Amino acid sequence: MDIYKSAIRPIIFSGLQPDPEWWHHQTMEVLSAWDSTSNLPFSNWILGQVASSFQCSDRRLEMSLWGVNFPNPIGLAAGFDKNGTAARVWSKLGFGFAELGTVTFHGQPGNPRPRMFRLPEDLAAINRMGFNNQGAAALATRLSEWKRSQFSDRTTDKPRENWPILGINLGKSKVTPLEDAPADYLGSFRLLKDLGDYFVVNVSSPNTPGLRTLQGAEQLSAILDVLQQENQGIKPILVKIAPDLEWDAISEAIAVAKNYQISGMIATNTTIRREGLKTQIIRLTGQPVTAEAGGLSGAPLKQRSTEIIRFIWQETGGQMPIIGTGGIFTAEDAWEKITAGASLLEIYTGLIYEGPWMIRRICEGLLDKLAAHNLTSLSQAIGMAHSVGK
Repeated sequence: MDIYKSAIRPIIFSGLQPDPEWWHHQTMEVLSAWDSTSNLPFSNWILGQVASSFQCSDRRLEMSLWGVNFPNPIGLAAGFDKNGTAARVWSKLGFGFAELGTVTFHGQPGNPRPRMFRLPEDLAAINRMGFNNQGAAALATRLSEWKRSQFSDRTTDKPRENWPILGINLGKSKVTPLEDAPADYLGSFRLLKDLGDYFVVNVSSPNTPGLRTLQGAEQLSAILDVLQQENQGIKPILVKIAPDLEWDAISEAIAVAKNYQISGMIATNTTIRREGLKTQIIRLTGQPVTAEAGGLSGAPLKQRSTEIIRFIWQETGGQMPIIGTGGIFTAEDAWEKITAGASLLEIYTGLIYEGPWMIRRICEGLLDKLAAHNLTSLSQAIGMAHSVGK
């Protein structure tokens, strides 16, 4: 029995506490407590029991990218654990990796509340959080202390899988002028470059004024130039793009990414579009859905994000790794994005509706897909839809 869907979700969605951000905060408090006590025997035992329930381990699900071996392709999307307070817990919940942030060079409170809304009829959410986070220095301190505590008792034969794979999503501080964005991103990267397995340049959130203009060729080039000069090819750097870009703009972003030898792209961020929604009024505010600013995520984004994954694959000849995100709820959703060209996937809104057991269900469903197509590894399915009919 799925306890989340049968008992926890009905309480969360009951309206007793209508602000989704309050529930998110309570969830993070519990997970952060687990994380902070994970080295204690009893807490470690609990995490072990949790892991046995949530994890699905099978070598056929492994993905190897950028010299990193991902135990499965399902990751936590940026925005859930902005400050890395539960960094050590996500792998225990079955995730193959977790992307922390978005983090900015300057800590910031984000936009005024309410700023997070559920749309149950659409299996969707709207957020206008505004990159609320404690700042890059605080995240660097937290991860550094964690690394030191882990390595202090590390034996030479201790496997890498005891440490979760972490991406770090970088955004521009709101107080930083757009023309100074390259220095802002660079400041965060310098503080964190030794602590993440890969990094994401987020220039596509709709919730920081002017941020999406940084997806233009000239502005994006300036950011990637300073980052790659600092990076010297050591860490994978990816770019996260918006689903609202026209095809020409996506082609332009791909060309810039190629020019600066970017390691991959994330397709996609949230959308500002509101077409086709069943929800007309936001319950929390009583306002029409079209009147609430912010990025829409969840099921309504599924088709568009898959189309963009397919487009990037075609434009790059399958040579640029893609992390697909947007509207993933089931193994069928995940399979569609992988066969369209995604090597890895990330979820956020699906977790709100389906709960933590969804990761295991998706992984088990992907194994069924492999068996049905006589494949021995999920990597063989990447971009497979492009060869159908050839």
